Amino acid sequence: MMSETTKLNAFPVFMRVENALVVVVGNGDEALAKARLLSQSSASLKIVADAPEAALASWISSHSATHVEEAYAPRHLEGAVLVFAASGDEAFDRRVSEDARAKNIPVNAVDRPELCDFFTPAIVNRAPVCVAIGTEGAGPVLSQLIRAKIDRMLAPSLGALATLANTFREAAERLLPKGHARRRFWNEFFEGAPARELEIGHFAEAQEAAAELLLRRSAADGHVALVGAGPGAEDLLTLRAQRLLMQADVIVHDALVPEAVVAMGRRDAERLAVGKRKGCHSKSQAEINDLLVGLGRQGKKVVRLKSGDPLVFGRAGEEMQALRDAEISYEVVPGVTAAFAAAADFELPLTLRGVASSMVFTTGHDLKGGTLPDWGKLAISGATVAVYMGRSVAAEVAARLIEAGLSPDTAVAVVENASLGDRRLFHGTIADLPALGSRDELTGPVMTLIGDAVAGANFAKSEPLAALERGVAAIEIQETDA
Repeated sequence: MMSETTKLNAFPVFMRVENALVVVVGNGDEALAKARLLSQSSASLKIVADAPEAALASWISSHSATHVEEAYAPRHLEGAVLVFAASGDEAFDRRVSEDARAKNIPVNAVDRPELCDFFTPAIVNRAPVCVAIGTEGAGPVLSQLIRAKIDRMLAPSLGALATLANTFREAAERLLPKGHARRRFWNEFFEGAPARELEIGHFAEAQEAAAELLLRRSAADGHVALVGAGPGAEDLLTLRAQRLLMQADVIVHDALVPEAVVAMGRRDAERLAVGKRKGCHSKSQAEINDLLVGLGRQGKKVVRLKSGDPLVFGRAGEEMQALRDAEISYEVVPGVTAAFAAAADFELPLTLRGVASSMVFTTGHDLKGGTLPDWGKLAISGATVAVYMGRSVAAEVAARLIEAGLSPDTAVAVVENASLGDRRLFHGTIADLPALGSRDELTGPVMTLIGDAVAGANFAKSEPLAALERGVAAIEIQETDA
């Protein structure tokens, strides 16, 4: 177990290399890797390679590095602030390392910690922001894994945001007293409107938002993000959704959003469940609208977490209108909708060249009217149809489509709990679809995919719908005999 007195053997620093000479010695992959890393800096790069391999030679020709195409000699290190021994040969790298040390130049020998004065970290580059991860040369793979996790956490626009912040620093120090007022400004700058505007590429709007923030003396404005939670699996959440969850003061979530997704929010965020599950609507839509507006007026950062995508059968339109009417700022973060997750579970192409070139998203309730909806004509002409929340009306869906002219042999794929570990997959034809209606044990959300393209799915892990129908018939016979 690591003790509290464990000390770092390599102290992390950021060294100025702007226009300074950095030398890489080597001909192969090791030298190429270091050259690529250093090209992210403003250093003046010199590569000593008497016989560069093809990949390194190609990289040098397309970049601004100086190429010294001759056998290495100690004079090649003159004037350097850093040296990288990257030949892949231990004896040669030792020689380069010793030459650098003799000239008092810090040296790094690739994959040879004992020859290194410093170690190159795995970096997350959001220039001028940089996160460096080091393991003192002990675990390069580990540092890359950590780097990948941090990279997902930081918005690509963070560097631009830091640059913008620098232009406001002097004014903030002049206009705002030290302490709470200044901290509040920078917190709202990096997590509020300026950050949101830059994240969608609006630089001028971000400048305006920062200026307004600097001059404002009132309480912080609230903001609501309508976020798609995806179909259920937490690792299908988008990076932007995850960042907003970590910043939220309040998370307002539907019943269909799994706890594992809600738990990805900030630990001390308030969590409000608002139901919206069939048969147990704990809040009406009007009440949810009022709740979001009220939280926004309190200056809260709110994530309204909706199953799937907020713009697909999520009633986001009503919530956005309420927020607009109340002049509460909001944004929409798309999520993976259930139809795409269901198709992925079946390895099913929703569009297929020469078979289906369009698709329809609908609910089974659309078929309850007196006439077939307009999309029914598309289904008959070959479009793939994704029916949301359709188990209880499966028989009606099948009957209406067959009546309208769709072949009873048209392929069907059904998924309960798309994307989750406990998902159940069924396949068959429209003629088999009524069997779903009596399957009360299918309590999770059900997605039905219909169309000729569905025949191209992988049915290896699914059950036949026809078997369900036979099972229902057997149950009925037993009950009659009893």
